[in-house]
Parts: sequence; structure tokens; C-alpha cells
Amino acid sequence: MNLDAYFRRIGFDGPRAAGHQTLARVAYRHALSIPFENLDPWLGIPVSLDPEAVAEKLVTRRRGGWCFEQNLLLGDALRELGFEVRDLAARVLWGRDPGIVEPRTHRVLQVHCDGRDWLVDAGFGGQSLTGVIEMDSELEQKTPHELLRLRRLGPERLLETSIRGMWRPMYRFDLTPQLPVDFEAPSFHLSNHPESRFVTGLIAALPTPEGRHALRDTELTWYDNLGNASQSQLPLSQLMATLRDVFGINVAGLPDLPRAPQAGTAARS
Repeated sequence: MNLDAYFRRIGFDGPRAAGHQTLARVAYRHALSIPFENLDPWLGIPVSLDPEAVAEKLVTRRRGGWCFEQNLLLGDALRELGFEVRDLAARVLWGRDPGIVEPRTHRVLQVHCDGRDWLVDAGFGGQSLTGVIEMDSELEQKTPHELLRLRRLGPERLLETSIRGMWRPMYRFDLTPQLPVDFEAPSFHLSNHPESRFVTGLIAALPTPEGRHALRDTELTWYDNLGNASQSQLPLSQLMATLRDVFGINVAGLPDLPRAPQAGTAARS
């Protein structure tokens, strides 16, 4: 891949040695620069997981994407830097009981460097990781935005985030390596099924150093790093401008929104 173009896209100009410092900085800059968004499924545009197509969309056209695209691009960049990267598949538990068995519909990365394994994930919507998490530790770990922890559930790991002092499950996963073809079916299903939240609702999210922006249909929310939130309802006429000005999404050339989304119907992640 074109590392120079990718680094310009995320505003990274640090050292390129394959160590923890580089890993953490690249993950942070990626999260703050490439927004999570589902405009293609929402607009009925096919989602390609071809690496060149993903790079062209997220880097060249300055769009955003979801986990299958975000972590594909980030994983390719890390491999190009010399990191050992393994793709994993997770079961999303956001807003659900941790014991519920959900399909593996989330792509995450296991990255080995400096003798340790790290969880890296730039594609979990409003809770995308802005730091990297040591995978063999069950201690609380501080990232630039949230306090996170990994708990062992037999052969699986459960990732939890602390929100206003309460631990909430994000997703669970095991360490079975996944191949690119393993993500084609869940990506196609989520981008085409008429009841998929990525088809029925509009979602965008982008962290900043001070907090997080999140758009759910017509509800725009700002979460600061102290846990405070402020919300506003947007008229349909302002949605495209908000995606451009708040989330940094290049909306040029996109078709008009197919319908008016109903506030509150889409999930954060």
C-alpha cells in the first residue's frame, strides 16, 4: 500500500519502527482522522473489501467506513511497517447481555510487537479504540478516551468499557485467525439485509482529543472526555453538511439521502 499517502491522511509523521510507540500513535491518528460511517449501505452503494478499493475510498476520496474497511486498511498499514498482524472476528455485545451468542460480525486486529500481543480496533463506531490494549492483561487499561479492560471467558476474551463508572460489554472474541474471505459474508449481510441497522439507519462517529462526535440518524451528540453529553436534532437539509463539516467526510458525488431517517433507530457501534 502507499504508506506515504496513508500517513498524510491520518496526519502521522513519527518514527516508522515496528514498536509499541509507533503502533499506539498510528492507531490513535487513524481513529481521529478516518471517521466511522455507513453511508454506502445506507445509500445502497455496494461495499467492497478489495484492499485497493478500500484504500481508494478511505485515503484518496477521504471517506470513512466501518470495521471491515477500517481495520483492513489499518492492518495493511501495520503489516507494511513490519508488524505481525492477525485478523480476528468478534461477537458484538453493545447493548446486550454478555452471555448472548451473536454472530461474528466485527473485525478486529491482534498485533504482536515488543514481545506482547495488542488489541487494535479502529472500527467500533462511537466506541472505537483510540489506544491499544495489552491482550494478556485483565487489568484496567487507560486509553486516550476511555478506561477499558479485557476479561477471560474460557477461550474467549470480553472487552468492556467504563462509562460513567459502569463497565459495559463491547464484544467478545477468540484468537482463531481469520482470512479476508471470512469477512465477505458478514459484510455483505450487514450492508444488504433490509433489517440491518447499517441499512435502516444513518451512523457516523469521530473522536477528537477532547471527546467524541456521534450521529445516529438525525440525532447529533457530543460526548466530552468527562462523560458529559449534549444533543441536537438535525433537519434533513443539514445532514450532508454535518457529515462534511463535523465528521470530515467527503460527500462530493454522493447521491441524495434516500429517505429521512428516524432519530434514535441506529446503534452507536
